[in-house]
Amino acid sequence: MTGVRRATRIFSRGTWRGEPADQVTLDFDARHRRRIAMDGEKGARFLLDLPEAVALRGGDALLLDDGGLVEVVAAPEPLCELRAASPRDFARLAWHLGNRHLPVQFLGEAARIRVDRVVEEMARGLGATATRFEAPFDPEAESTYPHAHGRTRGV
Repeated sequence: MTGVRRATRIFSRGTWRGEPADQVTLDFDARHRRRIAMDGEKGARFLLDLPEAVALRGGDALLLDDGGLVEVVAAPEPLCELRAASPRDFARLAWHLGNRHLPVQFLGEAARIRVDRVVEEMARGLGATATRFEAPFDPEAESTYPHAHGRTRGV
């Protein structure tokens, strides 16, 4: 793709400074990418071109080959917050969520999942409360093991 700007590096949230040239607002599914043409909200057109698929997080920045930064914004989406009556009940709930290999965002005494009627009913059956709302979804990152490749990151 001659003449097209490319983004080949990522700066993790909190590691970059300055005013971004543009931003892209993406839901959780759209933030797991390797190579895709993107349009920023201020008109920047570029190719995300990474060596491997990466789970972008809200607050990350993509470094364009011309030196500009594009901020990644996590879009609000339908979520469900699960809360348990006690730490023991919360641990039990977390085990059941993990057993289903669901993306989960843990916030202290609450767990957030994407809206899923079956999982919500399971959680209620375990004595948890389930509250639906919209917010950016930022689940736990995938585990990396010594033999696995981690995320590609900027400096």
